[in-house]
Amino acid sequence: MRAIWSGSIAFGLVNVPVKAYGATEDHDVDLHQVHDADGGRIRYQRKCEKCGKKIPYERIDKAFDDGERTVVLSDEDMEALPAEKSREIDVVQFVPNDQIDPIMLERSYYLAPDSKSPKAYALLRQTLEETELTAVVKFALRQKTRLGILRVRGDVLVLQGMLWADEVREAEFASARTASKISPQEMKMSAALVKQFTTDFTPEEFEDDYQVQLRTLIREKLKQGDALDTEATFGTGDTSDTGEEGGVIDLMEALKRSIANKRTSAKPAAGKSAVTRSTPDSKRAETAAQKKSSTKKKAPAKKKTPTKTKASESTAARTKTRKGA
Repeated sequence: MRAIWSGSIAFGLVNVPVKAYGATEDHDVDLHQVHDADGGRIRYQRKCEKCGKKIPYERIDKAFDDGERTVVLSDEDMEALPAEKSREIDVVQFVPNDQIDPIMLERSYYLAPDSKSPKAYALLRQTLEETELTAVVKFALRQKTRLGILRVRGDVLVLQGMLWADEVREAEFASARTASKISPQEMKMSAALVKQFTTDFTPEEFEDDYQVQLRTLIREKLKQGDALDTEATFGTGDTSDTGEEGGVIDLMEALKRSIANKRTSAKPAAGKSAVTRSTPDSKRAETAAQKKSSTKKKAPAKKKTPTKTKASESTAARTKTRKGA
């Protein structure tokens, strides 16, 4: 990983040199826009509304418009701000871990020690861990003064950005405040349902289904040759039906098989003990599978032939005798 920021953590007279690294990354498939007629790439250009010229990024400044006047702020103006020059993560207070509202949390960064003697780093990490406290900090990053927290994750300190108090909206919904009478039986049933879904959280068990299906779609289109040459410009823009309905059906079948295979591979191997971790989707799938299985096992009921009594046998014999006569 490449460090995106370097500075130091400062609390009291203690100074801890650190480097910051991005702790998260985006796994989404990169998509861009094209012209539906010929597949040509659609690009956005930065054009000046005044002169009509295309402007390179390095010639673009920031500005504030109050409706009547515009104030232009150059890069030099922005860098002159005192907060922008700060290279310190300033600890302002320590608070109990449970006092941090998750709604305020933003992007996370790993902090690694940036000195030959990482003792101060280890001391701060161990102090936070043993006291079960979170450090509230202020720092500057990418031309913004930010509020954040320092916490421990494994053996590493994590810096996590926070929203300012006035950036969190109040939840003012009259319907949510309406008192609803809940019976003890309803509460008992709700608690029982929650208990069925209660387990330990394991992030690795969850997968972005949309991205998996999107990658499958792209892969199948490449297999079928339904792709454009990136270097060339070709095609007539004809979007009429080409009679390739079968290819679409095959593609959908491939998507369904891929999803089914994924679900099958996620099941624990037979004969091995495993803790079942249920999700709402898996519960529904399991219920559907059980219904389907029970339907297969039940053979159609055979109609029972009425048992002939002695009286009915005697009547039948007399009738047969009359017919013979």
